[in-house]
Amino acid sequence: MEVRTASDEALIAAFQQNDLRALEEFYDRHHGVALAVAFRVLGDRAMAEDVLQEAFLAVWRQADTYHPERGNARSWFLSIVRHRAIDVTRGRAYARERVSLDALNLNPSYPDVWQQVDVILDKERVRDAVEVLPPEQRETVMLAYFGGLTHPEIAERTGVPLGTVKGRLRLAMQKLRNLL
Repeated sequence: MEVRTASDEALIAAFQQNDLRALEEFYDRHHGVALAVAFRVLGDRAMAEDVLQEAFLAVWRQADTYHPERGNARSWFLSIVRHRAIDVTRGRAYARERVSLDALNLNPSYPDVWQQVDVILDKERVRDAVEVLPPEQRETVMLAYFGGLTHPEIAERTGVPLGTVKGRLRLAMQKLRNLL
């Protein structure tokens, strides 16, 4: 297998055959963002590096626990890093005195990566669902919800009766509710 061009999923499958080149490639691809995730949780670079090492070792040893149908390999790995970092934070908090939020060096001005991913996935689901609608309903939804037009404004712009606009929106919303 050519590891440079292999997918992350193929690399993880290669871990099960003890392919160290696959681990090196996976590390090269993801160590930067994984370190950032661990550091974001811990606020300490040395501890974040320790968590990262443990996470790569865990993925290497437990590659058979990855199931592609549940999500992509990168997300799976980053969730392992994040959970290990949280576990370290919990252990640190209980082993010593409680750690204040100030001591973690969290900067609330940085956006939450997981929240951003969730928003992006929601937008993709909505966009895909709207694309399935018949053209007239799709146009009406786009004008109402993304264009900010009222029902009478949509009727005027599209040249259809107000009742038709309302009916198209009602049908479109029922279909979207079923799709989403």
